[in-house]
Amino acid sequence: MFKAARSIGVCGLVFAMSVAAASDDGFTTKFPMVSCEFISWGGNLYFPLIPGRQLYYSNASCVATGECDALTELWITAERETKRISFPVGNTNLSLVTRVVQERETENGKLVEISRNYFASCRSSRDVYYFGEDVDIYKNGKVVSHDGAWLSGRHGAKPGIVMPEAGFIMGSRYYQELAPDTALDRSEHKRVGFTMQLPAGTFNNCLEVEETTPLEPDDIGHKIYCRGVGLVKDDDLELTAIYGATDAVTDADDD
Repeated sequence: MFKAARSIGVCGLVFAMSVAAASDDGFTTKFPMVSCEFISWGGNLYFPLIPGRQLYYSNASCVATGECDALTELWITAERETKRISFPVGNTNLSLVTRVVQERETENGKLVEISRNYFASCRSSRDVYYFGEDVDIYKNGKVVSHDGAWLSGRHGAKPGIVMPEAGFIMGSRYYQELAPDTALDRSEHKRVGFTMQLPAGTFNNCLEVEETTPLEPDDIGHKIYCRGVGLVKDDDLELTAIYGATDAVTDADDD
């Protein structure tokens, strides 16, 4: 979560600086969105968008070994709800429908954050794009901030890719978010073709992603995604259960 710029003038300056820096760091910032037909369902093999599907994560294993002090739990739900988002791309204005994916996080049973994330996939390439999020940060049961919220088209923010199509994996480097002074997360695929054994089961054909941001250079995270399942590990959080719709994305789901 990052603090937003306080004025449009500052925001524009920060965005120009951010884009200039981003264009030189080896991570992709330009994506062929104009040629895409965006759809809010399906996703791809490493990032399914299946309405009604919920994934539950916890760091219980970390707590059990004494490496983590607090029990963190996370529920990620692909809602049946959608959200239309419009933003400029070049000389045109792009309008599309995104899937709402809610993340609900607790610490020792107390609610700490609810975010509503907006994703859609390009039908032809099956790359899954990230268009923004609304964030509620909680303390003692009350919303205390919305830090980290951003939306494509507002204050210069642009979409990024959250997960490329399954065939575009090893060595991929791209920005997931391009929101000046708020969210500049970027991703690099570090490892591919291994198996994960977790509380939710054994998963094959997995890849490891390293996430960084120029806004906090020392903040480095690691996530693991597995083919047909999606995110299975986020640092200490491990996939513990899958609820609701269980239909896996297949290689023919772009038809």
